[in-house]
Amino acid sequence: MYEPSRNLFTFNIAGFQHHDGALVLNELKAGDTLDLEPERDNPHDADAIAVKFHGTMLGYIPADLVGPLSTMFFYGHEDVFECRVLQVAPERSPWHQVRAAVLVTDSR
Repeated sequence: MYEPSRNLFTFNIAGFQHHDGALVLNELKAGDTLDLEPERDNPHDADAIAVKFHGTMLGYIPADLVGPLSTMFFYGHEDVFECRVLQVAPERSPWHQVRAAVLVTDSR
């Protein structure tokens, strides 16, 4: 039986090098859940969604991907999505150290 992927999109965390990701990089591992928090008052992008790990700011979902997700969050559907770490690569440049995915939750 065919079952579609729950993976909506994958991304490298935008702005990782400008936030506190380096402080928790050694704690992050594939499969970890990340928190998504809309920042409607963000002066650069009203659609911005912050990515955090246990309260530590890692960065943002990239601007070219965030629009539809931001709309869903605005209308109260944030519980339909989850964000998970796919890959941690400390040896890479800061903007490529953490790859994550936004998934549709399985509520069957």
